[in-house]
Amino acid sequence: MSTEDHPAPRSLAEALRGRDDTALGALLRSRPDLITPVPTDLTQLATRAGTRASVVRALERLDRFALQTAEALAVAGDPASYDELLGLMAGDDRDPEVAAALPAALAALREQALVWGADDRLRLVRTARELLAPSPQHPSPTGLGPSVREATAGMSPGRIQEIVAAVGLPSTHDSVSAVQALAALFTHRRKMARLLAAAPAESREVLERLMWGPPYGQVTHDPAARLRWLLDRGLLLPTAPGTVVLPREVALHLRAGRAHRAPEPVPPAVPAASAHRPQVVDATAAGQAYTALATVEELLTDWNEGGPPVLRAGGLSVRDLKRTAVALDLPEPVAAFWVELAYAAGLLASDGEADERYAATPAYDEWLERPAPERWALLAQTWLTATRTSGLVGGRDAKERALSALGPGLDRSAAPEVRHRVLALLAALPEGAAPDPEAVLARLRWERPLRGAQSTQGTQPSRPEEDLRARLARWTLAEAELLGVTGRGALSAHGRALLGAHTEKAPRAEPRGPGDKLPFHHHRAPGALEPLSPAEQAVAAAAAARLLAPLLPEPLDHVLLQADLTAVAPGPLQRPLAAVLGVLADVESKGGATVYRFSPASVRRALDAGRTAADLHAFLAAHARTPVPQPLTYLIDDVARRHGRLRVGAASAYLRCDDDTVLNEILADKRAAPLRLRLLAPTVLASRAEPAALLDGLRAMGYAPAAESADGDVLITRADARRTPPRTPPEPVPDGPPMPDATLLSAAIRAIRAGDLASTAPRRPADPAAPRPAPGELPRTSSAETLATMQAAVLTGETLWIGYVNAEGAASQRVIAPVRVEGGFVTAYDHTADEVRTYPLHRITGVAELAGD
Repeated sequence: MSTEDHPAPRSLAEALRGRDDTALGALLRSRPDLITPVPTDLTQLATRAGTRASVVRALERLDRFALQTAEALAVAGDPASYDELLGLMAGDDRDPEVAAALPAALAALREQALVWGADDRLRLVRTARELLAPSPQHPSPTGLGPSVREATAGMSPGRIQEIVAAVGLPSTHDSVSAVQALAALFTHRRKMARLLAAAPAESREVLERLMWGPPYGQVTHDPAARLRWLLDRGLLLPTAPGTVVLPREVALHLRAGRAHRAPEPVPPAVPAASAHRPQVVDATAAGQAYTALATVEELLTDWNEGGPPVLRAGGLSVRDLKRTAVALDLPEPVAAFWVELAYAAGLLASDGEADERYAATPAYDEWLERPAPERWALLAQTWLTATRTSGLVGGRDAKERALSALGPGLDRSAAPEVRHRVLALLAALPEGAAPDPEAVLARLRWERPLRGAQSTQGTQPSRPEEDLRARLARWTLAEAELLGVTGRGALSAHGRALLGAHTEKAPRAEPRGPGDKLPFHHHRAPGALEPLSPAEQAVAAAAAARLLAPLLPEPLDHVLLQADLTAVAPGPLQRPLAAVLGVLADVESKGGATVYRFSPASVRRALDAGRTAADLHAFLAAHARTPVPQPLTYLIDDVARRHGRLRVGAASAYLRCDDDTVLNEILADKRAAPLRLRLLAPTVLASRAEPAALLDGLRAMGYAPAAESADGDVLITRADARRTPPRTPPEPVPDGPPMPDATLLSAAIRAIRAGDLASTAPRRPADPAAPRPAPGELPRTSSAETLATMQAAVLTGETLWIGYVNAEGAASQRVIAPVRVEGGFVTAYDHTADEVRTYPLHRITGVAELAGD
């Protein structure tokens, strides 16, 4: 595309108008905030692209070299040529690596509408220049100070002429030409080298200290000789009383033309720090995946009868988190991770009662019925997309309030992106290879150097948010190992499938020169994987489950009973067996084999759940590979014989028993004093305690009471009785507007193009003597003129420009081709909406013919 055929654009809107649909789509995909809502035309799109919030968001998403390129443009001339930009980036020696990478970086800035104009007139968007250009309050990231023209803006003409004379330049008639001559000297390499060669060594040391920034220094009222020499020649210029600055042109000469001390055109490599056989990695990860399922199940089993209470401000208390960590035999941060993951997956929630507590949801029961690989895939997919971040538990928010597990303030919108990117870097390594975590962090810092909260005045990130991305990456590596996505630090086969690594597209071509254009979707990190759509996530999760299935151990249908009242499960148990055994016995130890211990309390728990002694004997005989030990048989029979002899009901509570000697024994026991029992009849005791407290007190004394209903029937307590009402999992907090899909993108581009046609097409007023409407103003014609023009357009097939006000009072401009006018309505093909529509004539403010095609 030659500039002879197409004149250089005079504004960003004109530059966007010259883009084809592919390039415009690339802009809207890279900056989705620009189509929320869809702009009416390209002028509004350009205006929105130049707003501070949108520009800051776009700068946050630049990699380090693209950001360095934008920073160099901010200190270059406006406009700048490509050669000037190349000199600032590659230096006088034209670093070949920088020169080779610059076209791609510039193309990325153009794609995102941060830079516009031809290669001989490159312009950085004004808002970006304001953010990145140096100022005394906010120095440039390049370390450069103001130019000679900016630094001498408030200097007296006489002082400027003194500096011009001191450097050997002829005097001029005005300050403007004197400043131009001084700037020309400072940018002339050979003349500048001669000037500095005459400088005292101490003066050159001062320049070297200020060369890479900060460029400001302090001086006294009587500067030392080394400073006086520099001040006299304008190599240091005063900016305020006691403050001097190194002019930008001088610093660039000292730097050999470079705007940055260390340009980083190539992303840091992420090499393999260790390598393992892929089979070992997959087996290790599968073992962790099985442990993950067992941990979540153990957590929810522990909370089956009602978990810990909900704090008034929301979340778990520190004490309850510690208790949960002890129950799971895990460190508190790891316990917080599993609690948060179960919550994000919708497996637990608050019950919403007056005495609000956490409990399992009905979705947990459905989850338990699914095969183990599918249960794992749900957890892993939830983790990959969740914004809740368990690593923050125990820290404090911006208001110094403690952050608790399951509480508010744990969402970090960047978490899914960081997790996905970290796993994508692992997927780029050979199978079985594990990276050095520091190399991963270095790569992430290069890809998003400004990612995080920005200050209100500039783009320098505050320290806490600057560290957040690195902390998210470290947590990702640790959590992926806990979950079984990785094994021994390397990505597993089912982890790759979960990420969609098998769907990666072929790499796209890079631009070869400054004028080359990038194909659609260019700007992404090398080796990156595109985030998956919800449908693709479901396919990836199913693929991961299929790969994991053969690696998980087959569930067993038997246990080994031992004489010491224990049972050993040599592997995972089938769901019905595990459920019954979990009620009948307590887990004593976990590992490759699980050890269960039978006790009077555990047997009573099974009887409370509705089992009889005969049921328990039959169950053990059916599932034991060893003979049922006699002590276990005696234990079940003994507890069953005493179970239910005592009946507890509501008085506040009463206690009844057919054997009055048992009641007399309880009354005589000093441990019963807190229960405040009173004999009502030979077989009935009354208590002021609640039934639950009475049950617990009697059980602590060694009895086996049973609760009964108002009808005198024994109440059966199921292990899964406590469930919340149906709950939806917490929605991830989006990181800005969502990425538009192809359908939305195509529709948005058509609407913007049509709106631009409506706002920029030349119009011919119905009355040639009438003034033309101003840009953006709706046409105004009388009802009779509107009707006549519409009817004529139906006959001639002409396209018209109309102003239209809808039922909500919103005004718009449209380009239509009328088809039929009748009954007070016009039916026309609307070029703006790309469809046939019908408009009431009374809502059309005016009409005008287009001046040409």
